[in-house]
Amino acid sequence: MKRYEFLNLSMALPVTMLSGHKAGFFNQVRPIKGFTVKGGQDRFGKSITLLEGDTFYTKVSSKDTDGDIYTFESTRVKNGGPTLHIHDNQDEWWYILEGEFNIKVGEEIYKAKTGDSVFGPRGVPHTFTKTSEGIARMLITFQPAGQMEAFFTAIASGAMKGKSEEEQDDFRKKHGFRRVGPPLEYFKKF
Repeated sequence: MKRYEFLNLSMALPVTMLSGHKAGFFNQVRPIKGFTVKGGQDRFGKSITLLEGDTFYTKVSSKDTDGDIYTFESTRVKNGGPTLHIHDNQDEWWYILEGEFNIKVGEEIYKAKTGDSVFGPRGVPHTFTKTSEGIARMLITFQPAGQMEAFFTAIASGAMKGKSEEEQDDFRKKHGFRRVGPPLEYFKKF
């Protein structure tokens, strides 16, 4: 092998190895064609129902992206939202399709309405609460997907019913995030 060929190959190999896993270099398979998911429908034809009246419709599954992203539409009937929590390895993005939400990221509370979006960087505590009357809908994206899709599927199957707070916290940690405070509604009481 000629010297310049060796140098070119040795400089290209690390770049190929760093980016190549997305191109199949490490035998990961990605879809080779697009797909559509109609409004009010789930990617796999089976929505996830959490609590009473909160329905999640997967739009882009973590299975579609080798875990790069997970996007779902959350249709919420009841006011309220999750506890204050942190994803150490995932960014989260909310886009409001209908209704209004307060979204807390760090110390800021954003009043988000139809057409607004809010970004929550990994490692920063966040939560949200539905504040408008009637149905409200938003798109939520996790990047990378982590175990959030598996978490919501397990919750819908009753995985946290009857568990102590400590057991619930362990379950959250198993799925890549941790509770660090109460839901946003709690902060309004003071």
